Amino acid sequence: MYKINRKSIGCIVAFLLSSGISIAQEQPMHTVKLTNFSELQEYFHYQEGKPVIISGHRGGMLPGFPENTIEAMAKTLTILPSFFEIDPRLTKDSALVLMHDATLDRTTTFKGKVSDYTYAELQKARVKDREGKVTPFKIPTLQEALEWGKDKTIFNLDNKGIPWQKYVNMLKDGQYPNIVLSVRSMKEALFYYEKLDKVMLCVAIQNQTDLDAFIATKIPFNRIMAYVGYTMEPAHEKVYTYLRDRGVMCFISIPSTADKKQTDLEKVKAYSEELIKKPDIIETDYPALFMNGK
Repeated sequence: MYKINRKSIGCIVAFLLSSGISIAQEQPMHTVKLTNFSELQEYFHYQEGKPVIISGHRGGMLPGFPENTIEAMAKTLTILPSFFEIDPRLTKDSALVLMHDATLDRTTTFKGKVSDYTYAELQKARVKDREGKVTPFKIPTLQEALEWGKDKTIFNLDNKGIPWQKYVNMLKDGQYPNIVLSVRSMKEALFYYEKLDKVMLCVAIQNQTDLDAFIATKIPFNRIMAYVGYTMEPAHEKVYTYLRDRGVMCFISIPSTADKKQTDLEKVKAYSEELIKKPDIIETDYPALFMNGK
């Protein structure tokens, strides 16, 4: 977690990172080390006055540090603590690699579908940063990311066509207590809950209808954080209160809104406007723009 004073715009400052800084430099990291599932539940348990948690969308991104790479996540952790939403996809030979798009064109030196390449073939690709600059970094496997991050951070796994049972098989031994599974439906949430004794879920609960549907699953509230949309809507305040009264944190995602502002100063202004609405978790493409103010 990273403490952000929600009462002042001065609590957020723009952090501009030179693309010349290398990940090879030994820089101290702001880490979160979880040893068991109970600690994961506590991390995401709502309490009044708890600091806002920042999540790096697609692993965060900085100049020279592309999305969905270990290098970008490591660089972000030298700036502030963050957990990371990442995007596993299956290769032709069923390896799990990190890639948001179904195709490789936008973010790598390769073209075509991820599923048309074997893992070995993809190791020859190099990843591009957001400005299209080719970096020396390779496409990581999910396993590589999990091993790197198990004593450093938390991962929120988006599902990019991964069979649900594959995640169950991966998590059933409890080796990684630092994983949250994002779900696209109450059916998917219930599948994981029934198959896994210890699983934390990110569930979309944006309105009363969604809340009623979740309640009907009978999944305990201490197994979820709630994705409530792009912003905290006054019209749904009763839903947020109901969730928080049961210890559930409300999570907004701003890559499609505030993150789209043209300049860092415009982004920071938009971030401050979201903070005033008091979300508990903010998912952003630019976690490095959130800094602890005095």
